[in-house]
Amino acid sequence: MAEETSTFLGVKVKTLATIGTVVLFAAASAAIIITVSVKSDDVVVEVPKNPGDAVWRWECIKGQCEKLPITDGDRDTALSLGACKMFCNEFGNMWPRPSRIELGNNLVHMNRNSFDILLQNTDGPAADLMRSAIRRFRTQLQSVIPPGATVTEGGRTVSINVNIRDNSYIALQLDTDESYTVELRTSSDGRLTGDIRAENFFGARNALETLIQFAIFDDIRSEIQMVGSLLVEDKPYYPYRGILLDTSRNFFSVDSIKRTLDAMAISKLNTFHWHITDSHSFSFVSKSNPNLSKLGAITPYKVYSAAQIIDIVRYGLERGIRVMPEFDAPAHVGEGWQGTNLTVCFRKEPWQEFCVEPPCGQFDVTKDALYDVLQGIYNDMFELFKPDIFHMGGDEVHNECWNSSAEIQNWMKDKGWGLEKQDFFKLWEYFQQKAQANVFKSNNGKKLPLILWTSTLTEFEHIDEYLSNEDYIIQIWTTGTDPEIAGLLNKGYRLIISNYDALYFDCGFGAWVGEGNNWCSPYIGWQKVYDNSPKQMAGAHGNLILGGEAALWAEQADTSNLDNRLWPRAGAMAERLWAEPNTTWRSAERRMLHYRERLVNMGVLADSLQPEWCYQNEGYCYA
Repeated sequence: MAEETSTFLGVKVKTLATIGTVVLFAAASAAIIITVSVKSDDVVVEVPKNPGDAVWRWECIKGQCEKLPITDGDRDTALSLGACKMFCNEFGNMWPRPSRIELGNNLVHMNRNSFDILLQNTDGPAADLMRSAIRRFRTQLQSVIPPGATVTEGGRTVSINVNIRDNSYIALQLDTDESYTVELRTSSDGRLTGDIRAENFFGARNALETLIQFAIFDDIRSEIQMVGSLLVEDKPYYPYRGILLDTSRNFFSVDSIKRTLDAMAISKLNTFHWHITDSHSFSFVSKSNPNLSKLGAITPYKVYSAAQIIDIVRYGLERGIRVMPEFDAPAHVGEGWQGTNLTVCFRKEPWQEFCVEPPCGQFDVTKDALYDVLQGIYNDMFELFKPDIFHMGGDEVHNECWNSSAEIQNWMKDKGWGLEKQDFFKLWEYFQQKAQANVFKSNNGKKLPLILWTSTLTEFEHIDEYLSNEDYIIQIWTTGTDPEIAGLLNKGYRLIISNYDALYFDCGFGAWVGEGNNWCSPYIGWQKVYDNSPKQMAGAHGNLILGGEAALWAEQADTSNLDNRLWPRAGAMAERLWAEPNTTWRSAERRMLHYRERLVNMGVLADSLQPEWCYQNEGYCYA
């Protein structure tokens, strides 16, 4: 092309050559500017005088970053992989994808030591949470720098104003407005300035999680760069976006739980569903019934104390996450309840006749003393967790277990009941009504949403005989094509989707009882997770789907493999629940690889999806 001289951003430049879609400029001053054409927008990266020793550069060609060698002639103008990925994608590598984004065309050298995030209202409880979120942002900013890298200091100062309308709102609810707006611009004096606007802390925290994704480390120039112009307007599609962790089958350290909360925050998930007790162990230290954990913990050291739970709940809140306890009943009880005379069929054999996995155990719901003990446990949990939603479990109740007790049989006969399936539904309903009253009493007499797993009691043909759709949310654990979904929606029940064929992350490993693979094999890849759409399941009743939740049942997981069982697959669900995109996993593949790298850089041991070569050579690995 012909050489031309022009003024660009106040700098006189000469157009030297066009290589692919990259236009190189030589400046009359010492500064050099790179421009990359992406969808008719020019991408500009400031370059210092002395680039590093990198040998590779990237160009955005036909919508993907192509890896090319750096030559002497283009060393000063070479585009780093991070810069190319930022502008060679319509969402700028954001995960989860936003509702709306306007991404500018320039990256500028940013001064990490002069990055100010200013709260416009410093009073109220939300301000304290925001200060914690800002400290976390600064930690994330440091994680942008690769281990061992030398950073070219200096660069432009950054100043972000945070405007929260309601600074007193710090309780996450199902109707909480988590939306936000982020704006970033380059001022006339060269500074980066911006604004975050949100209704409350939760939206503002989400905004910081977005902002950090527009900072990169340029490994050619050894500097931190940030986009010079940005507008993101964003909100989640579903209000409930969760992960279940079962800490009863195996114990998980507090640090590993916190790391899970960190990864959830990165992914904008907002509910940590803590399945804290089961028949295998009772690790929750109950103030009202301390013997439960003394007898039921795996060891005296594998327990969750009140102080630890308060710490975890606060840690989650600072990351926009509710920590919701589940006390599973009337089944899934055993260890810890020895000597109470409040359970039946505990460790009964052959276990296959009384439960789905050993050890068996269910409450003897006919005992009045049971409800006094439950009241104490519920009181303890509400004091520590302060939940806005409470999970009552309710899965896998076996009539055969109750029917093995002569005392229960006699009690039912005294009621004038028989011993058929419908009679055991009455027994279950009796328990549920009394336990529900206990829960509301623990919540100062106020109702709150209650969650139950799908079960024989929740079958849509008769659920309304036993459970009100005003009081109960049903969590679907069966398949995504189960007719129960449509049946429950038609009766007005709100649902949380955890269909095991896409969202049970313990599937696909060797059996721990019997031979072969475990019951829900095969392994579920992130692609299937991503394409698992609650909207498609809901049909005309989309307003009744509250969201979804990935579950990690821990028969074969513990602290050592927690991260790679959850991540990055849970992130695939996170984008589905945040954005409910009308596209498949294929459109998200390159961003998914980048998201996985972000998790690793933040200390999350996320599973590897591909050779790293695929991350650097876009479009060459998937068929």
